Amino acid sequence: MLERMNRHKVKKGHAQKMLLKDWVTNTQKMDIYISSYGAYLHVSDEMFAIKVTIDGASKHQKVAVHKVRSIIFTTHGAVSTEAIRLALKNNIDILFLESNGQPIGRFWHSKLGSTTKIRKEQLAASLNEKGLFYTKQWLGRKLENQLVFIKDLKKHRSEKHGAYLEEKLSQISALKASILGCEASTVSGIADSLRGWEGTSGRLYFQVLSHILPKTYQFSGRSSRPAKDSFNAFLNYAYGILYSKVEKALIIGGIDPYVGFMHRDDYNQKSMVFDFIEAYRIYAERVVFRLFSAKKVNKSHTNEITNGYSLNKEGKILLVEAFMKYVDEDKIKYRNRHQTRLNAMQQDAHVFANTLIGKEIKNNLKDETIII
Repeated sequence: MLERMNRHKVKKGHAQKMLLKDWVTNTQKMDIYISSYGAYLHVSDEMFAIKVTIDGASKHQKVAVHKVRSIIFTTHGAVSTEAIRLALKNNIDILFLESNGQPIGRFWHSKLGSTTKIRKEQLAASLNEKGLFYTKQWLGRKLENQLVFIKDLKKHRSEKHGAYLEEKLSQISALKASILGCEASTVSGIADSLRGWEGTSGRLYFQVLSHILPKTYQFSGRSSRPAKDSFNAFLNYAYGILYSKVEKALIIGGIDPYVGFMHRDDYNQKSMVFDFIEAYRIYAERVVFRLFSAKKVNKSHTNEITNGYSLNKEGKILLVEAFMKYVDEDKIKYRNRHQTRLNAMQQDAHVFANTLIGKEIKNNLKDETIII
């Protein structure tokens, strides 16, 4: 019927039973994932109400508005104008995902939420050396996160894979140095070089992940639209969830998601989302790798489609539960605070916005380079 993800753990052994309709509720805000075909979101007694038909029988569930942070449709359904109005009035976004996890669109209030000076400075930065500074920092963090992950994998696999992993670490480290050491007056002047270094690093990195996985799960590089294997199907869906979280963080921070620095300004492309997400892709990669390395994924979690694979309902439930626990429940120490990864990302968005308009922030991007 629906899955409700919050920041608190459920009792061990109960999670699978609770996923569809009985996820533990509390005062913390939650994301509601509606994954049943034909589900109807409406309002009843000033609460969100979800109606689904299962085996010919109608089932209903209500959720108090103050407990909801966002509502995500992962399949075909319907929503009433009353539910949209209630969400907008309470700063709750309603998001629609494609079958591969990519966000199609969202209902979001029309308020800017910050000063327009941020967006003016963002546009100016896209045309000068500031844009290059941020781009180098984000890509540097991306590659550093890859290096840290590979080093973590090496700790328990030195005997079997030590030499192989050391070679990849050396190659990715050199690419990171090239990115951080390049100089130009604008991003556009060296964009092709940046994309080349980043792309090469990505190929090496995913070669490592595939090499380490059990043979059943190994894959031949990245693939999307469609995914050529189960691993990429899971990773594409995880990236899709992450795209929506990054876009929301940028909007709240006052950043225009469409004005990017490195990614091309194609028609209707959210270039800044693609730029800013680079430092956080590790969230999706670690979660998906853990699911596969722990052999929690099997054939029942994906469907074969034309020329590829896609996640089915069971696969989405498995991934969403693991992903939301990792980013919105588990805590890390970041900027001298113990906080969730989503909070850390939101804080980074605010720091980015404030530095654009000249505010000095302690522990800025120069000081902290890893978020894992």
